[in-house]
Amino acid sequence: MSSIRLSVIVVILLALVGCGGPRAVLGLPVASSSGAEPRAIVPIYVATNRARSNNLSLPYSAERSKTLNFAEIDVGIPQNHVAGRVEKSGRTPDPRRHFSARTYQPIAGREDFIRRLNAALAQKAPENREIFIFVHGYNNNFADSVFRNAQISYDFDVKSVSLHYAWPSGASVPLYVFDRDSALVGRRGLAETIEIAAETNAKRIILVGHSMGAYVVTEALRDLALRGRTNALKRLGGVVLAAPDIDVDVFLSQLDDIGDIPRPFTIIVSRRDRALGFSRRLAGGRPRVGSGSELAVLQAREIAVIDASAVDGGTHSVFASSPTLMDMVNNDTLMRGLIRDDEPPAGQTMLADGASVIEGAASLIIFLPSRILGGITQAAASQ
Repeated sequence: MSSIRLSVIVVILLALVGCGGPRAVLGLPVASSSGAEPRAIVPIYVATNRARSNNLSLPYSAERSKTLNFAEIDVGIPQNHVAGRVEKSGRTPDPRRHFSARTYQPIAGREDFIRRLNAALAQKAPENREIFIFVHGYNNNFADSVFRNAQISYDFDVKSVSLHYAWPSGASVPLYVFDRDSALVGRRGLAETIEIAAETNAKRIILVGHSMGAYVVTEALRDLALRGRTNALKRLGGVVLAAPDIDVDVFLSQLDDIGDIPRPFTIIVSRRDRALGFSRRLAGGRPRVGSGSELAVLQAREIAVIDASAVDGGTHSVFASSPTLMDMVNNDTLMRGLIRDDEPPAGQTMLADGASVIEGAASLIIFLPSRILGGITQAAASQ
């Protein structure tokens, strides 16, 4: 009976997380005689507590390392790339059709890594001297997660320095519990990565976690707060949790331990996220933060919530694949409102429940924190 139940769980998970395709490989070493060139190159800086591997196509394994490893990888965006997708191959990738690594340079240690990050920041325009840290979710191998980071950086036109934190996911559908444990193992490595970013010349650090990676993010913030590393926390200029696979009660207890959360703090939710629905069933029916069932609670905690339930399918990866969200991120006026906690910009309509609808993307709803709503109410009353 138990083996049948496990088989059913595996089949359902495959359907929900869409992992029926090939597992990505980096494609190293690059064949010099191929003549094929990618559309663009995206530099990705890597900090990981995955263990080193002798396999260049997957230089970091699912084994856990007690210390951080560092690298720089130039990722090629394929010629046929469709925004929102990660075109990959389980065999040697074709740069015209698949994401592929063009170079891979291990970096010796923390100080050298900081120097490399500062050199990359110095090449940016002054307004773009920021570090964008991305933390991947469940069921990713190293290449899967690095390519997703590169896709987000390219499709969302991220002008910051992209820093990828890779925790040791088992990259196997049945290993959900292993990944959950690895997320906890990975929290200290992410906390150290945030501290490293805080030691650079970056003007601001933006931290984004997806799914179970959001759990790594909140645990890392909690770790920094409990160890009194407030200087690193103060350097964060924004935190985004996309489809966070976190128990609501656990999340609220994490917020209590963190105390003064980095601002702005934004969560992307979807009531149509089937993967989180299955995670909820695994957890005995306990609601997940990313399912969007506790909007009022989140608003009261000074958190902005983007409800993507009706946006481009509202899937588990809608944050990375949605043209609507890409348009939103490219709306400078709107993003200033979210990132800097300003009043809602032109093009947004306030709703009675404190939500805001963006014109031209009427299915996307933003629930603003109560602090901002209070200021809006006072401003309206004084007019």
